[in-house]
Amino acid sequence: MAKFIVETSARHIHLTQKDLDTLYGEENYQLHPKKNLSQPGQFACEEKLTVVGPKGEIKASILGPVRPESQVELSLTDARAIGVVAPIRESGDVKGSGACKLVGPAGEVELAEGVIAAKRHVHMTPADAEIFGVKDKQIVKVKVNGSRPLIFDDVVVRVSPKYALAMHIDTDESNAAYGVTEGEIVE
Repeated sequence: MAKFIVETSARHIHLTQKDLDTLYGEENYQLHPKKNLSQPGQFACEEKLTVVGPKGEIKASILGPVRPESQVELSLTDARAIGVVAPIRESGDVKGSGACKLVGPAGEVELAEGVIAAKRHVHMTPADAEIFGVKDKQIVKVKVNGSRPLIFDDVVVRVSPKYALAMHIDTDESNAAYGVTEGEIVE
Protein backbone atom coordinates (compact mmCIF):
# COMPACT_ATOMS: atom_id res chain seq x y z
CA MET A 1 0.00 0.00 0.00
CA ALA A 2 1.22 3.49 -0.86
CA LYS A 3 1.31 5.99 2.03
CA PHE A 4 1.03 9.78 2.41
CA ILE A 5 0.19 12.38 5.06
CA VAL A 6 -3.26 13.55 6.17
CA GLU A 7 -3.90 17.08 7.36
CA THR A 8 -6.86 18.62 9.17
CA SER A 9 -8.26 21.60 7.30
CA ALA A 10 -9.89 23.81 9.94
CA ARG A 11 -12.63 26.34 9.17
CA HIS A 12 -11.36 29.03 6.84
CA ILE A 13 -12.26 31.70 4.30
CA HIS A 14 -11.08 32.39 0.75
CA LEU A 15 -11.75 35.91 -0.54
CA THR A 16 -11.81 37.86 -3.76
CA GLN A 17 -9.72 41.03 -3.76
CA LYS A 18 -12.94 43.09 -3.93
CA ASP A 19 -14.41 41.45 -0.80
CA LEU A 20 -11.07 41.67 1.01
CA ASP A 21 -10.90 45.41 0.26
CA THR A 22 -14.46 45.92 1.53
CA LEU A 23 -13.83 44.01 4.76
CA TYR A 24 -10.57 45.84 5.52
CA GLY A 25 -11.53 49.26 4.12
CA GLU A 26 -8.48 49.60 1.91
CA GLU A 27 -8.06 49.34 -1.85
CA ASN A 28 -5.71 46.49 -2.85
CA TYR A 29 -5.44 45.33 0.76
CA GLN A 30 -2.58 42.87 1.17
CA LEU A 31 -2.94 39.79 3.36
CA HIS A 32 -0.35 39.14 6.09
CA PRO A 33 0.93 35.55 5.88
CA LYS A 34 1.18 33.79 9.24
CA LYS A 35 2.15 30.28 8.12
CA ASN A 36 2.81 28.53 4.82
CA LEU A 37 0.52 25.57 4.15
CA SER A 38 1.46 22.24 2.58
CA GLN A 39 0.10 23.19 -0.83
CA PRO A 40 2.57 25.38 -2.73
CA GLY A 41 1.72 29.08 -2.68
CA GLN A 42 -1.04 28.68 -0.07
CA PHE A 43 -0.81 30.33 3.36
CA ALA A 44 -2.78 30.96 6.53
CA CYS A 45 -3.11 34.67 7.32
CA GLU A 46 -2.93 36.79 10.46
CA GLU A 47 -6.35 38.15 9.47
CA LYS A 48 -9.53 36.58 10.86
CA LEU A 49 -13.16 37.39 10.15
CA THR A 50 -16.45 36.74 11.86
CA VAL A 51 -18.78 34.40 9.95
CA VAL A 52 -22.40 35.21 10.86
CA GLY A 53 -25.37 32.92 10.36
CA PRO A 54 -29.00 33.04 11.54
CA LYS A 55 -28.21 31.25 14.83
CA GLY A 56 -24.78 32.59 15.74
CA GLU A 57 -21.28 33.47 14.67
CA ILE A 58 -17.76 32.04 14.66
CA LYS A 59 -14.29 33.37 13.90
CA ALA A 60 -12.37 31.94 10.95
CA SER A 61 -8.96 32.56 9.45
CA ILE A 62 -8.43 33.80 5.93
CA LEU A 63 -6.29 31.67 3.61
CA GLY A 64 -4.31 33.31 0.84
CA PRO A 65 -3.77 34.17 -1.84
CA VAL A 66 -6.99 35.84 -3.03
CA ARG A 67 -9.31 33.75 -5.19
CA PRO A 68 -11.73 34.33 -8.09
CA GLU A 69 -14.72 33.68 -5.75
CA SER A 70 -15.22 34.19 -2.05
CA GLN A 71 -15.89 30.98 -0.16
CA VAL A 72 -16.25 29.83 3.44
CA GLU A 73 -15.30 26.25 4.35
CA LEU A 74 -16.84 24.98 7.60
CA SER A 75 -17.26 21.62 9.24
CA LEU A 76 -20.86 20.44 9.39
CA THR A 77 -20.77 21.00 13.16
CA ASP A 78 -19.71 24.64 12.66
CA ALA A 79 -22.41 25.16 10.03
CA ARG A 80 -25.16 23.75 12.28
CA ALA A 81 -23.96 25.84 15.22
CA ILE A 82 -24.46 29.10 13.32
CA GLY A 83 -27.52 27.91 11.36
CA VAL A 84 -25.94 27.88 7.90
CA VAL A 85 -26.47 25.29 5.17
CA ALA A 86 -23.10 23.91 4.05
CA PRO A 87 -23.42 21.28 1.33
CA ILE A 88 -20.49 18.87 1.00
CA ARG A 89 -18.65 20.01 -2.10
CA GLU A 90 -15.24 20.33 -3.69
CA SER A 91 -13.59 23.67 -3.05
CA GLY A 92 -14.70 26.20 -5.65
CA ASP A 93 -18.09 24.55 -6.26
CA VAL A 94 -20.19 27.25 -4.59
CA LYS A 95 -23.20 27.57 -6.92
CA GLY A 96 -26.36 27.17 -4.84
CA SER A 97 -24.41 26.69 -1.60
CA GLY A 98 -25.08 28.28 1.79
CA ALA A 99 -25.24 31.98 2.60
CA CYS A 100 -23.66 33.99 5.40
CA LYS A 101 -22.40 37.43 6.36
CA LEU A 102 -18.68 38.12 6.78
CA VAL A 103 -17.72 40.86 9.22
CA GLY A 104 -14.30 42.46 9.10
CA PRO A 105 -12.69 45.37 10.91
CA ALA A 106 -13.91 47.96 8.37
CA GLY A 107 -16.89 46.45 6.59
CA GLU A 108 -19.28 43.59 5.95
CA VAL A 109 -19.92 41.33 2.97
CA GLU A 110 -23.11 39.33 2.42
CA LEU A 111 -22.42 36.07 0.60
CA ALA A 112 -25.62 34.88 -1.11
CA GLU A 113 -23.76 31.60 -1.70
CA GLY A 114 -20.30 30.32 -0.90
CA VAL A 115 -20.53 28.31 2.32
CA ILE A 116 -19.52 24.65 1.91
CA ALA A 117 -18.21 21.70 3.88
CA ALA A 118 -15.19 20.66 1.84
CA LYS A 119 -15.35 17.17 0.44
CA ARG A 120 -12.45 15.07 1.72
CA HIS A 121 -9.75 14.92 -0.91
CA VAL A 122 -6.17 13.96 -1.76
CA HIS A 123 -3.95 16.46 -3.56
CA MET A 124 -1.29 14.93 -5.81
CA THR A 125 0.91 15.65 -8.79
CA PRO A 126 0.50 13.80 -12.10
CA ALA A 127 3.59 11.75 -11.18
CA ASP A 128 1.98 10.79 -7.85
CA ALA A 129 -1.24 9.84 -9.66
CA GLU A 130 0.74 7.55 -11.95
CA ILE A 131 2.42 5.89 -8.95
CA PHE A 132 -0.93 5.39 -7.19
CA GLY A 133 -2.69 4.33 -10.40
CA VAL A 134 -5.45 6.95 -10.06
CA LYS A 135 -6.84 9.83 -12.12
CA ASP A 136 -8.09 13.33 -11.41
CA LYS A 137 -11.62 13.32 -9.91
CA GLN A 138 -11.48 9.57 -9.20
CA ILE A 139 -13.14 8.51 -5.93
CA VAL A 140 -11.02 6.33 -3.62
CA LYS A 141 -10.94 4.96 -0.06
CA VAL A 142 -8.20 5.98 2.36
CA LYS A 143 -7.25 4.09 5.54
CA VAL A 144 -6.11 6.11 8.57
CA ASN A 145 -4.14 3.89 10.94
CA GLY A 146 -3.79 6.07 14.10
CA SER A 147 -5.07 5.14 17.54
CA ARG A 148 -8.63 4.80 16.24
CA PRO A 149 -8.22 3.33 12.73
CA LEU A 150 -10.89 3.91 10.14
CA ILE A 151 -11.42 3.98 6.39
CA PHE A 152 -12.61 7.17 4.73
CA ASP A 153 -14.79 6.43 1.72
CA ASP A 154 -15.76 8.90 -1.02
CA VAL A 155 -12.37 10.67 -1.13
CA VAL A 156 -11.86 12.64 -4.34
CA VAL A 157 -8.44 12.64 -6.01
CA ARG A 158 -7.30 16.09 -7.17
CA VAL A 159 -4.38 16.05 -9.60
CA SER A 160 -2.31 19.08 -10.61
CA PRO A 161 1.37 19.79 -11.14
CA LYS A 162 0.84 22.63 -8.61
CA TYR A 163 -0.08 20.26 -5.75
CA ALA A 164 1.93 18.51 -3.05
CA LEU A 165 0.88 15.01 -1.94
CA ALA A 166 -1.46 15.28 1.06
CA MET A 167 -4.99 14.33 2.09
CA HIS A 168 -7.28 17.00 3.57
CA ILE A 169 -10.12 16.26 5.96
CA ASP A 170 -12.14 18.66 8.10
CA THR A 171 -12.17 18.97 11.89
CA ASP A 172 -15.20 16.69 12.34
CA GLU A 173 -13.52 13.94 10.31
CA SER A 174 -10.26 14.37 12.18
CA ASN A 175 -12.10 14.03 15.48
CA ALA A 176 -13.85 10.88 14.21
CA ALA A 177 -10.41 9.39 13.67
CA TYR A 178 -9.61 10.31 17.27
CA GLY A 179 -7.83 13.54 16.51
CA VAL A 180 -5.65 12.74 13.54
CA THR A 181 -2.40 14.62 14.11
CA GLU A 182 -0.75 16.77 11.47
CA GLY A 183 1.39 14.60 9.25
CA GLU A 184 -0.35 11.33 10.18
CA ILE A 185 0.47 8.63 7.63
CA VAL A 186 -2.44 7.07 5.77
CA GLU A 187 -2.77 4.50 2.99
